[in-house]
Amino acid sequence: FHALRDLGVDIEDNGSWALPFTIRGRGHIRGGRVEIDASASSQFVSGLLLAAPRFDVGLHLVHTGERLPSMPHIDMTVEALTRRGIKVSRPAPGEWMVEGGVPRSREIAIEPDLSNAAPFLAAALVAGGEVSVEGWPARSTQPGALLPDLLERLGAQVRRADGVLTVRGTGRIRGGEFDLSAAGELAPTFVGLAALADAPTVITGIGHIRLHETDRIAALAGNLRALGGEAEELEDGIRIVPAALRAGTWPAHHDHRMATTGALIGLRVPGVEIDEIGTTAKTLPEFTQLWERLLAVDVAGSARA
Repeated sequence: FHALRDLGVDIEDNGSWALPFTIRGRGHIRGGRVEIDASASSQFVSGLLLAAPRFDVGLHLVHTGERLPSMPHIDMTVEALTRRGIKVSRPAPGEWMVEGGVPRSREIAIEPDLSNAAPFLAAALVAGGEVSVEGWPARSTQPGALLPDLLERLGAQVRRADGVLTVRGTGRIRGGEFDLSAAGELAPTFVGLAALADAPTVITGIGHIRLHETDRIAALAGNLRALGGEAEELEDGIRIVPAALRAGTWPAHHDHRMATTGALIGLRVPGVEIDEIGTTAKTLPEFTQLWERLLAVDVAGSARA
């Protein structure tokens, strides 16, 4: 609300600064300089940047918080604007200037959502064999583009050829320390892998995922402990010490990435049941069919998604 009002937007909320509220359109938005704390989500920045070209005087956006999660998402936003002829500059870290103008129409090839591939690629480390994903871009600003390097650090063998990314398990999942501030959406998958690793793992830079569909840090730690695992919530992350896990229910907490993490752990631990696997439809309606197809492949062979 503060940012929109500073930009000249007429918002009526009866002084509550909360839902419900009414926005009264005036046919234009003044724009100009605005300061915002986007520590909780990069979407606050992306939303303003996308609207900025139509502001009367453009936008000078300044992030005032101590951290800014999921920077690749902001990079994607800037790239989308520049591809359409909008001038965007960064005068300093945490600042963006967008000139006013009319975005050009053009033909765009939309990349697949790379983060959706995380549980499938991770399955190769958990169950053995290899998994290949077709259509993997040679270059991408998506957070999911970090998957190949991150999985290699965990012990996977990774190769790319002709637009296909292939991950092979080596029979070992390494522990370690991971800063996932640039890709918090991958954290649930990596927590699942960490629970099955050969050494403790500390994942940091993900405090903002407490504000996602559920408090993902608390939910992941609680779910692992309920199955006999050892997990400690940190202010900005989670610490996992591998332990023998047992069968039980894995609550999805109405969260698609919590559900896929439970499915991943279930590859190694018999009797794990996800209570709301249907939540995966939020980003991947075909998840259950693809997962069943993955399971139908001999672990000594390879699966292709």
